[in-house]
Amino acid sequence: MDEYQILERVKDWYRTGSTKAARNFLLNDTTIISVESYERSYHHTPSINKQVTGYVNNDTTISVSDLEFPMFQWEFILYAYLHKKGYVIIGNSPLGSAPLPNLKYIIYSIMNIKAFMGVAEYEFKDRLVIELVDLDVVGNNLNLPNIVSSVLGSKLLRDNNIIEDDEFYEIVDQISSQKVFAGNTWDEAYHILFLYFDKNKRKLSKEVFKISVDYVRVFRPYRVVYDTKTWEPVMV
Repeated sequence: MDEYQILERVKDWYRTGSTKAARNFLLNDTTIISVESYERSYHHTPSINKQVTGYVNNDTTISVSDLEFPMFQWEFILYAYLHKKGYVIIGNSPLGSAPLPNLKYIIYSIMNIKAFMGVAEYEFKDRLVIELVDLDVVGNNLNLPNIVSSVLGSKLLRDNNIIEDDEFYEIVDQISSQKVFAGNTWDEAYHILFLYFDKNKRKLSKEVFKISVDYVRVFRPYRVVYDTKTWEPVMV
């Protein structure tokens, strides 16, 4: 499947009311299963980890900034990258307990939570936002190969490929301190976006524009917004 076909598959998954879990995997045969179901299957059939091609995060929000820039909810990107590279994370990873060697895509699907609260008018009314990114592209643009190597060294060359908590959080610290979004760290950039879109701080428009340019440069997202009444792509 190409990127558009994957997003259409995720959209149909929503349309049929199959979305129950927040964390899900897309398999080679286009099946979408929850990470919990995957874990149960992995216990009996370990080779299922090689069938995982995408991680699908199902979310809701009250923030317009989240709907405009969903990939700023970034923690799962690091987990996904480490699983793809063959590491096992000793803590409670949201992506399970095994490497995911064929994981290629991160898909973030998100709706405004007010859709479930009976609110009549709001931003992104009747909209489903889906963004897809290529994990290797994002990893390279966030300098993950160098950061991971600097913290873990040659761990994968040895039998022990388990990442301890202190190693994981050292990687997190190095990623989060990078000023890759218009000279801002990850948290600083997200805060600016939140102030602009959700607190109406319009004087930040120039900064928001620069951050948006870097967002596209780093993530190169494939994005579609669907109308949840017609299930057709729309312009927001």
